[in-house]
Amino acid sequence: MKSVVVRSFGGPEVLEVADLPEPDVGERQVLVRVAAAPVTAVDLDIRSGELAGYLADLDYYALGRSAAGVVERVGAQVTDFVEGDHVMGVCGPLASPYAAQAEKVVFDLGHVVHAPRRATLAQASTLPLNGLTADQALQALDLPRGATVLVTGAAGCVGGFVVELARHRGLRVAAHARKSDEKTLLRMGAEHFIARDTDLATAVREWAPRGVDGVVDTAVLKDVAAETVKDGGRFVTLVIGGEPKPGRDVQVHPVWAKPDAGRLADLANLVDKGFVTPRVAEAFPLAAVAEAHARFARGNVRGHLIVKP
Repeated sequence: MKSVVVRSFGGPEVLEVADLPEPDVGERQVLVRVAAAPVTAVDLDIRSGELAGYLADLDYYALGRSAAGVVERVGAQVTDFVEGDHVMGVCGPLASPYAAQAEKVVFDLGHVVHAPRRATLAQASTLPLNGLTADQALQALDLPRGATVLVTGAAGCVGGFVVELARHRGLRVAAHARKSDEKTLLRMGAEHFIARDTDLATAVREWAPRGVDGVVDTAVLKDVAAETVKDGGRFVTLVIGGEPKPGRDVQVHPVWAKPDAGRLADLANLVDKGFVTPRVAEAFPLAAVAEAHARFARGNVRGHLIVKP
């Protein structure tokens, strides 16, 4: 089968579409023919070597942390899925000879759920990693209904999910993004919009004079975003090294998404009910994965870039 791999670290030019044997299916696993898999920041960080210190020593690394597709085969102990089911899931360890940007992928039970009925498989593929990241960021903030939250990079892949989920949970959302994203983010549930070319701390305090109760810093603004948080407030970063400098009374919570089938099923339900909108900006064939990486790196993508085998 075809699979995206890297054998050395570097730019998009190191990406290779390799021929690999089909993965074995364990007793508690599901083999899925991939319909779509998103390109994410994790893929770029593995490819570039940014995460090299967190990877086991392998001859090559397969890319793609999440996907959606159609079940081809199930293990002997699998009872919740059958051949032909539309599913979505998230892969296991970062360092693996098999991953989701491939013709086929194996998901462990606990990492895979049925896809939303009201979404295409391309749309569903965006939920397992970035949807869970957004969900777990809000879990880390643990704010009550009516609390205020600032989302930086609010129009991005993770940021958009954070805005919608926060609004659904009764939080008051300030969205920080490009001016051209204002109407979209207000429609997605933001109460207040802040253009990214304005002074962030001043703009936030015009809306929340004491500062916001929490920040989800998807844009990695660090100290600039932390300055908007009230004393005793909370700050979530989604990247290694994304913490603000210590010194203020702000609780910092790094979040690295973990597989959680229960929460992922909840996200699928929210899609079916219209509360969450998986966004796909552009699709690339597997052979053009380097182009997808280059496009992601240029930034300002509104919606997910996906690859299709």
